[in-house]
Parts: sequence; C-alpha cells; structure tokens
Amino acid sequence: MRADARRNRDRILEAARDAVAERGADAPMELIARRAGVGVGTLYRRFPDRDVLLAALAEQYVHELLDALDRAVTAEPDAWAAVRAFVAHSVDKGRGAIAAAMAGTSAPEARQALVRRLDELVRQAQADGAMRPDAGVGDLMDLLGAFACHPGVIPERFLPLVLDGLGRR
Repeated sequence: MRADARRNRDRILEAARDAVAERGADAPMELIARRAGVGVGTLYRRFPDRDVLLAALAEQYVHELLDALDRAVTAEPDAWAAVRAFVAHSVDKGRGAIAAAMAGTSAPEARQALVRRLDELVRQAQADGAMRPDAGVGDLMDLLGAFACHPGVIPERFLPLVLDGLGRR
C-alpha cells in the first residue's frame, strides 16, 4: 500500500473511531470522511460499505486490547495484577462507546488471540493462588462486556468490588 493510501486509511479509521464513539455504529459516512479530511469517494474506495469499515475498526480495537494486555503483563508484578490492570484499561470510559459499537462486529482471529492470551494470564493468576479457581476467562470476558459495552449502566465503583470478588486475597 502506498504511503499516502496508508495515511488516508489511518485517518479514516481514527475519524471513524471518534465518530462511532460519539454517535454509535450508525455515524454518517460523510461525517467520517469530513473528519478524516478525505472525500467520500476515497472513504468508499477504502471501505466499500459501513460493515467493512466497522470490521476494520473492530480488528484495530481488538489489536489495541492485545497491546494493552501485553503492557499490563510487562508493567505489573504478577499475573493477577496484570489481569486487574488490563480490565481497568479495557473498561475505561473513553473505550466504552467504541466497545459497545463493536460488540456485534467480528474480528474472529484477533478476538481468539485475545481470549487465548487472557486465559493464559488467568490460569497463571489461579496457579499463583491469587484468583479464584472457579472463575475463568469467560467470566472476565462477560465482565468486560458488562462494563465496557454498557458504559454508565453499571456504576464504575462496582468494578473493583467485582474484581475483589474474583481474587483470593
């Protein structure tokens, strides 16, 4: 891909991310093009329809979560602290709207990689005795869905309470 085409694609995805966070998955394509500083024709050449754009946005979003998981593993002293840091990052208000918009959009390979890596971290936290053995990655994914995809429905103050309930300390 040419450098200018890559820049246009990146600007479109950034504009789409902001527009979807503000207006939801039905954000007007014209608004996205305008915010990206490209013509509507350029937008549609890169992303022939909304579904293709949302799929690319979902893929990017899941890769950002994978990066956040890697940073948590590197920065935190143990697996349980990394799980907690990752969950806190993932449900941050700024990501809630985009997570909600992406909930029905698939990025299957990237999502599977995220679940697999998070599962490894959960198993390590359990082996360390820091996380309940009867909770698993599915429970964490449900937790992420509840807090990230429905921002404001569940009070933020409940997140540490729920995480404390998953821990063993």
